[in-house]
Amino acid sequence: MKEVEIIASAMLEKKAQGVCSMDLRKLDTTICDHFVICHAPSGVQVAAIADEVEEQMIVQAGRRVLRSQGKENRFWVILDYSDIVVHIFQTEYRMFYRLEDLWADAVTKDYNE
Repeated sequence: MKEVEIIASAMLEKKAQGVCSMDLRKLDTTICDHFVICHAPSGVQVAAIADEVEEQMIVQAGRRVLRSQGKENRFWVILDYSDIVVHIFQTEYRMFYRLEDLWADAVTKDYNE
């Protein structure tokens, strides 16, 4: 999906770590088609990644985020595009919540620079 690639690229542009996408379409219990997940060591970087994702989705895909949460504390920012939900964590929170383990049946793709 083109939008997933746009999001992953925007994350990498801001030096996000552990960038991956999860295809949830074959799972019966999900509320969206894809997760795109990454982490960064600081709240400032988490915010910068979130801003870049939002900007590139507008510029390249003509899509605005429907809802977002977490921008005020910068521990875990969620950007909801309806069919795609973006999770941007500070590193320690990603290790704690381990979304990839919760959705282990999903097809996962890792992105590298």
